[in-house]
Amino acid sequence: MLPTTSHASDRSAASPQGVDRIRGDQWHLNFLKIAEVHQITHGEGVTVAVPDTGVDPHPDLAGNLRPGIDTFGGGSGDGRQDEDSHGTGMAGLIAAHGQAGNRGALGIAPKASIFPIRVKIKNQGGTSHDLADAIDYAIRQNVGVISISAAGAPDSRLLAALDAAARANIVVVAGAGNKPLSQHVGFPASHPSVIAVGGIDRLGRLATVSATGPEIDLVAPAVDIYSTSIDGKYRRGTGTSDATAIVAGAAALIRSKYPYLPASEVAHRLTATAIDKGPPGRDDEYGHGVIDLVAALTADVPPLGFGSATASAPATSASATAAGAEPEDEGSGAATTRGLVTLGVIVAAGGAWAYFARRRRRGDDPPPRISR
Repeated sequence: MLPTTSHASDRSAASPQGVDRIRGDQWHLNFLKIAEVHQITHGEGVTVAVPDTGVDPHPDLAGNLRPGIDTFGGGSGDGRQDEDSHGTGMAGLIAAHGQAGNRGALGIAPKASIFPIRVKIKNQGGTSHDLADAIDYAIRQNVGVISISAAGAPDSRLLAALDAAARANIVVVAGAGNKPLSQHVGFPASHPSVIAVGGIDRLGRLATVSATGPEIDLVAPAVDIYSTSIDGKYRRGTGTSDATAIVAGAAALIRSKYPYLPASEVAHRLTATAIDKGPPGRDDEYGHGVIDLVAALTADVPPLGFGSATASAPATSASATAAGAEPEDEGSGAATTRGLVTLGVIVAAGGAWAYFARRRRRGDDPPPRISR
């Protein structure tokens, strides 16, 4: 199975009142200074593959959703069906553009394109072979980023697909997994070429749901994250799925501004400019720190191999702080478990095998950090 990474509940239908409110409920936009970010780039020219439950066409994604593919069970669809809402929510966090008058959901890279790959119908469907097929297909489509909100155990076929994506210069981002189902960082987040993402809450503290471990690279908002859902509705999710999609959107922004930057340098720019949390330096809860979109797009980051150098950024780039009040809980008071298991256990067709290789995370030394 391909378990998902976020608990989620659908909001009301896309009534005018609901649409007006959704942008204000997206607290992570202020936290990440998205208005300042979008003065720099909107992610133009970058395609992000989203292997998930499919992506339902939503008004807030109109024009950004490409025809894709279904990979589960030899499916022949175009990836633009979603019976679950998880994939649609991830796509919205990456590339939703909202509607006129600042209405609707806004993504991190609202001019990026989404290539939907339906690897399962529901959270508990799909296999690691379906995901491997999705990655292989994304490679052939020349995407710039692959966002994977699922985790579990590796198998040889999925490992080979990830290695191929690395050789193809694609940035792959994956969620660490959610407690209590995932106590350790799952695969593919633990693959050495993948950006492993954990989650934080509104106050910038580690989210209680976020799995931890030595593979964590970055953390991003993961609690009460609002995005697009099926049938023109909206969803609220909590989990490292949401954080993963946010970081995938950040990677799209960097690839848009720096189109010739290799995938490894895109990842390096994200980690080198992250805001340190927890013990000084990289740690198993926050990784290199909280993603800082403005710094990642503007800082003078020495390339990999210059570990003793110090990155510098404009004085206006300050530490991220949480913003916005707790949103009113929409719905019945009994949130569904939709999305709960996508980052749980991947049951590999043909069996899983242990992955004990030493992580080749972008160098063993701490990356150059941004001066603050």
